[in-house]
Amino acid sequence: MKPLLLSLILLSVPALPVLAENWAMDGFDAVGLLQSGRPVPGRGDIATTWKGKVWHFASEENRSRFESDPRSFAPAFGGLCPVALAEGRRVPGDPRHFVIIGDRLYLLRSDRSAQKLRRMPQEILSRARRIWEQ
Repeated sequence: MKPLLLSLILLSVPALPVLAENWAMDGFDAVGLLQSGRPVPGRGDIATTWKGKVWHFASEENRSRFESDPRSFAPAFGGLCPVALAEGRRVPGDPRHFVIIGDRLYLLRSDRSAQKLRRMPQEILSRARRIWEQ
């Protein structure tokens, strides 16, 4: 019985990274991030699916807020780094590097990109928008 149980456990382990690939914002809570201004880890048991991704939340309240208006909490440009996008490259942003401009969340690839976006937001976002819409 023990070898069978161990085999079943080992067979399920490789699937875990595959599931994580479907996580939005690497499992961080988008609502919590916008509210607190810092990355907030989501819980595995509080999640919803939107646009083919699994979104995790730190609380039921955050999940409800997201589900009522996901576009207002989801990162701009589908989570791509706007600095890289403005340079013509589609590079995923990292929720540990972010900038909030107005009420929009932008995920960046690095602290250096975040600093660049803060210095020249209009120019970068304008170029990124043009490329995003192509």
